[in-house]
Amino acid sequence: MDRRLRQCAITPYGRRAGSSRVRVFEWLDRVDTDFTVSSYASFADAAPSRLARHPVAVARAELRLHQMAAARPRRLLLHREASPLSRGWWERRLLTCADFAVYDFDDALQWDWGAGGALRRLAPKSAKARTAVRYADRVIAGNEVLGNWAAGRHRDVVVIPSCVAPEDYTPKTFYALHDPPRLGWIGSRHNEDCLLLVAGALEEIHRRTGARLTLIGTTTRSLGRIETFIDRVAWSPHRQRTALADVDIGLMPLPSTPYSLGKCGYKLLQYGAVGLPAVATPIGVNAEILDRLGMPAARDQSEWTDAIQGLLEASDAARERLGREARAVVGRRYSYEAWLPRWTSALELGGAR
Repeated sequence: MDRRLRQCAITPYGRRAGSSRVRVFEWLDRVDTDFTVSSYASFADAAPSRLARHPVAVARAELRLHQMAAARPRRLLLHREASPLSRGWWERRLLTCADFAVYDFDDALQWDWGAGGALRRLAPKSAKARTAVRYADRVIAGNEVLGNWAAGRHRDVVVIPSCVAPEDYTPKTFYALHDPPRLGWIGSRHNEDCLLLVAGALEEIHRRTGARLTLIGTTTRSLGRIETFIDRVAWSPHRQRTALADVDIGLMPLPSTPYSLGKCGYKLLQYGAVGLPAVATPIGVNAEILDRLGMPAARDQSEWTDAIQGLLEASDAARERLGREARAVVGRRYSYEAWLPRWTSALELGGAR
């Protein structure tokens, strides 16, 4: 009897983590092919402190990777990295043991050398990404920046954006401003400090209009003086679907760094899926998405202040036109439905639901 695995997917996080959910689980939910899925220890992240608190779960996760490699899958999808402890050996072994192996990445991992602590520098994501691109049979990149980098190292690269399902979001239907206005941001504790890049603009808008900022995703106060006008909402699947429709303007500031160039603009796509007017830093794929959605771009504190103020001063009808057009564009260009044929082709799968 053939005991080899037919198809497996390996991702570093569980379904609740945005990257794994968007790049792996949402796709697998839409195909008629069964996959054996390993999401390491099913944590929401791979922070060294979390791994240190769960040594048994980490040991079991490493053993599971060994078992999957020994099963020599016929088709393998590896997302980002196999193990936070690997320096590339797990990625190489898993990709070379499969008959057909695909590597998927959605951040500039090739430029992540482990900033943020000594433990991360012991197993930098850059080494794993470079190894994975070398040994995969095909590479899926989340945007053109990542795709162009990968294409310099691999002959078979497919660009597939991080997609959204507009039908999973409560669409915005009420475009009159709240009193006071509500600015909104969605994300994790690992990237909310991007809001400090525009703290001056947020303070000025708050001074002028009394606007408050709703943060969806984290409840720990960490943003210093702007916490005085922040309201925090814990992330859950239900709140992700519904909470954005209850704010007036979405925000996506980013630092001007090589790593930001590789971002896939997912927050902007979520705002667009809701029909929420938004402002973002035009770096990497953000510039393209902003242009397609008709949303304002902002680079410095002055531009951020003017862009937010401009949306707040626009008529309700103008904000509604902007939001509705953005939702339509996201459905046509960035939805799972639009990209499913290309994704199944990249994995060389048969039918899709």
